[in-house]
Amino acid sequence: MTSHETRSADAKETSMSTGSGPLQGVRVVDISSSYAAPTTSMYLADMGADVIKIEPLGGDDARGWGPPFLNGEAAWFLSVNRNKRSMCLDIRGEEGRKVLFQLLESADVFIENLNPVKLDKHGLGLDGLRERFPQLVICAFSGFGLTGPDAGLPGYDLIAQARSGMMSVTGVDGVPQRVSTALSDVAAGTVAAFAVAAALVRQQQTGQGEIVDVALLEADLAFMSPRIASFLAGDEEPKPCGGTDSVVAIYQPMRTADRPIVVAIGNDRHWQRSCAALGLDELAQREDLATNADRRANREEVVGAFQERLIALSSNEALKLLQDVGVPCSRINFLSEVVTDPQVEARKAIVDYQHPVAGVFRGVGAPWRLASDPEDRQARIPAPMRGEHGREILTEIGLDEKTISELVGRETLWVP
Repeated sequence: MTSHETRSADAKETSMSTGSGPLQGVRVVDISSSYAAPTTSMYLADMGADVIKIEPLGGDDARGWGPPFLNGEAAWFLSVNRNKRSMCLDIRGEEGRKVLFQLLESADVFIENLNPVKLDKHGLGLDGLRERFPQLVICAFSGFGLTGPDAGLPGYDLIAQARSGMMSVTGVDGVPQRVSTALSDVAAGTVAAFAVAAALVRQQQTGQGEIVDVALLEADLAFMSPRIASFLAGDEEPKPCGGTDSVVAIYQPMRTADRPIVVAIGNDRHWQRSCAALGLDELAQREDLATNADRRANREEVVGAFQERLIALSSNEALKLLQDVGVPCSRINFLSEVVTDPQVEARKAIVDYQHPVAGVFRGVGAPWRLASDPEDRQARIPAPMRGEHGREILTEIGLDEKTISELVGRETLWVP
């Protein structure tokens, strides 16, 4: 066993267990802030990894993203930082980086979201890190990636949605619209968690690390893949039209007597069944509407006929008719309905846990199920208080109380 492996094993053995899971025994050091990269470290933590969240002395930017606040704790921050431990360290100076590098000696994964052109300035150039820690899986987040002419530009969810073309197909009456949630962040964070987990498999097999290069732009391009492929295959350039221009006809919102629903006629069987359920037998018998391509060519007529029938029905009546024959459809839920949806409740998709300051916090749990998961899927530990575990973590890597106090005195470290 090498000296690195000995120090790594010792530090991990003394670390706080965050519970069982496929990644139990994996240590993640995460210096990222905001939402995308913290999504990755949260999902790794949900899988059992020991995640050390290193924040600036003043805390992660997301701690101030509100309202709403729960007794001063931002709901956005709480929603993406469960199952982690926090310490506050100034890594801009040499002394802080020295502590960071001591932590990386015991780490399997390092996550950062610094602007790529500033990595060397902060003493965290990726080539240098790979040479110093060849076993480390390094996950580098940015708006546009580590290479290319715009690698140095700042990136946020809004920017990625705009530049990827996503906003160009979203909205009504030709007006582009952002998807109103942190879509790019969650997408990039999820993709990165998959890539990191894959790199960890090879790390365990070969002892070699990896650089995982994740860009918000490319995560959104993945969402746009079918639209881009259709355009490159000769389809006309789409415009915002309220989701009524799908390659599938019908696949869009429809009005009923009381509220809108969505209908997804994904194949010719759905077409025949929906026509029968809605009393549109004449349409079902027409050869010029037999295939999806036919229905696309006559989209206006098809949608008009369905809309005329549905507007005379309540949403409950329309949904029952279509669901009874196996046609995919749904009401468009408001969030007040989402969080009380019987399926969401049955799957325990909304989890809650007790936070020492915020009280009971409720949020979305991990979007997967493992057969080995406990029935109670609540977070093992709540999102940490700022710097809550600093002394504990530094003790694990061998720093004594005198050294910790000196770091605090020189404003390299902050502890509560």
